[in-house]
Amino acid sequence: MTLEKSIEAFERAKKVIPGGVNSPVRAFQSVGGVPPFIARGDGAYFFDIDNNKYLDYIQSWGPLIFGHNDHEIYEAVIKTAQDGLSFGAPTTRESELVEEILSVYDSMDMFRLVNSGTEAVMSAIRLARAVSGKDGILKFRGCYHGHSDSLLVQAGSGAVTFGSPSSPGVPYDFAKHTHLAEYNNLSDVARCFDESNDIGCVIIEPIAGNMGFIPSTQEFLQGLRALCDKHGALLIFDEVMSGFRAGYKGASDIYGVKADIVTLGKVIGGGMPSAAFGASKEIMDNMSPVGKVYQAGTLSGNPIAVAAGLAQLRKIKKNPSIYTTLETISQKIVAGIEIEAKNSGINIQVNHKGSMFGFFFNDKPVSNFADALKSDVEFFGKFHTSMLSRGIYLAPSQFEAGFVCTPMNEATVDETLRAVKMSFEELTK
Repeated sequence: MTLEKSIEAFERAKKVIPGGVNSPVRAFQSVGGVPPFIARGDGAYFFDIDNNKYLDYIQSWGPLIFGHNDHEIYEAVIKTAQDGLSFGAPTTRESELVEEILSVYDSMDMFRLVNSGTEAVMSAIRLARAVSGKDGILKFRGCYHGHSDSLLVQAGSGAVTFGSPSSPGVPYDFAKHTHLAEYNNLSDVARCFDESNDIGCVIIEPIAGNMGFIPSTQEFLQGLRALCDKHGALLIFDEVMSGFRAGYKGASDIYGVKADIVTLGKVIGGGMPSAAFGASKEIMDNMSPVGKVYQAGTLSGNPIAVAAGLAQLRKIKKNPSIYTTLETISQKIVAGIEIEAKNSGINIQVNHKGSMFGFFFNDKPVSNFADALKSDVEFFGKFHTSMLSRGIYLAPSQFEAGFVCTPMNEATVDETLRAVKMSFEELTK
């Protein structure tokens, strides 16, 4: 495999783009090597500018349920683009898309469309603060909710302290309102509430994909709901990644726990930039122009993104059995990886839910970010490089989830596991 053109493209990009990429993980810094520059995609695969072919397990970080260049979604985009790219005015398709979402997320009454997961979460938190009348946010270490100032925080000096900024440019005055707790640890959350009466909302990835793949436990989410009710805080499920991915009806259906506000993204754009946040009518009526909570966006409800998302959601609705098929594929992948790792004497922890999966090179179960950080990231980097050389494109970080799509099948699973076996044998010689 040669990457000559990608090497040249990367050097060119670094001259005009910070780090040569427009999202940090794409730079491959945590796994080493040069990122392949992608030219096109088809089904389960994409191809780089050197014409190398890769079985793609990031699927644009989740949205491509039906893989690359799905015909129905492609046709919807092309047809809509012929009428214009953007209007900055209402279109009927916006209502159609939200109606499709509401037909699935039936615990919600309204959604507002925005352009990105970061924007959806930022808006949801502003709304939650207004409704609760409190400024404090409680988030969990390792959960990523976009790069807005209040959410770019890391742990302070204790297990339950105010956050401190984890990025230059984030004022401490913003971060001080963000409390941090340990994922899947109810007692940690309870202590946060005991130490502050100003927590207006709790935000969580109920199925986390940004510290590696770590689902919540049933007990944890149920307890979180109870603590929010007790202390007058709103519960926000950030399903930008897991919505329509881990399951058709999302985490509320999987766990039987209702959130007050839900954020969605990825899948509802069908590969185009789109996201949304929703809640009950009572909560959403606080949004301008009905209420006083302001939020706006010129490209919100962009007709091209809406057309792609609408085509994808309608296709999913016609084929709900795909989730059973996708879960079977992801289960076979992680089971096969686990078997090959054990055969090679490699410590590994695996997990999957729906069409999402993940694994850690770790000798103990991983249930939170502290556990994840004990994984062998150096070995993961070597494994990633070895798999890439065999045409398998995994997320270029130990702390990201993997995704499967409908064009994947027994043959692609076998292709993957053959590469896994050869990579483990190579790395344990």
